[in-house]
Amino acid sequence: MSEKNVCQVLIVDDHPLMRRGIRQLLEMDDSFSVVGEASSGAEAISLANRLTPDLILLDLNMKGLSGLDTLNALRRDGVSARIVVLTVSDSRSDIFTLIDAGADGYLLKDSDPDVLLEDIRRGATEGEAYSEQVAEYLRTRSTDKRSDDPFAVLTERELDVLQEVAKGLSNKQIASGLHISEETVKVHIRNLLRKLQVRSRVAATVLFLESRGF
Repeated sequence: MSEKNVCQVLIVDDHPLMRRGIRQLLEMDDSFSVVGEASSGAEAISLANRLTPDLILLDLNMKGLSGLDTLNALRRDGVSARIVVLTVSDSRSDIFTLIDAGADGYLLKDSDPDVLLEDIRRGATEGEAYSEQVAEYLRTRSTDKRSDDPFAVLTERELDVLQEVAKGLSNKQIASGLHISEETVKVHIRNLLRKLQVRSRVAATVLFLESRGF
């Protein structure tokens, strides 16, 4: 967030009418400032690196690079913005795939405008934004996975980062050891804390060590 607590937003959608609608919705709230619009994944990657927005609203199904490919590329580039998927797809497989890839939220375009604006606001301030239906899917999935292995919800890279965190290493040391940027380390830590439902890296470390019998 900027010094004036205005969230700078990049809208990514290949439909001009949808981009206009999202912009108009955000302009109803003074806490948002739309700093750019992208009509493709490639354009989104370029603008995100140049504009460094606080929040990226990303469409899933686009021509060329898909939302998933775009998300992966943004994270590889070390883009630290919160990335919230905004799509028509309520498919469980799409939801789980995008969240596992590092999306900070998943919102459905057919939501009531007032509800959608509130969800986007929550994503900007609290780091998570899920439509009610999506949240229910995630709760069910989390319960199923945590009953067997609480770390099954983590991606391989997130688990790598957690193992380094458990060693007491700093973000800089982790970045050096895994050959990624510090911003990418921060994103992975943010995502793994959310998935493990803990609030700090210390709590995550305790959970990890306990699972290993320490």
